[in-house]
Amino acid sequence: MELTVLEEKPTKLRLEVKGENHTLLNIVTEYAWEAKAKQASYMIKHPYLSQPELTVISANPKKTLSDAAQLVMDRAKEFRVGLERGLKK
Repeated sequence: MELTVLEEKPTKLRLEVKGENHTLLNIVTEYAWEAKAKQASYMIKHPYLSQPELTVISANPKKTLSDAAQLVMDRAKEFRVGLERGLKK
């Protein structure tokens, strides 16, 4: 995955997220909201011709995205533990 900063302001960050799709970006935006974003959204202008763009608006958008990434990892770990327990039964 390659991230390119398209716009950076003190309260707004817009990134191009190369090589990803709705699956990851839905999760990231969901947890960005949980990490206190004022706005978290993404757009894919054309499914074959453009890369997704992720926009986060918050008091500190870099920290908000970092916190969101940590929440994603925490939840994935919880899922893995639950899955391993469930499959042992």
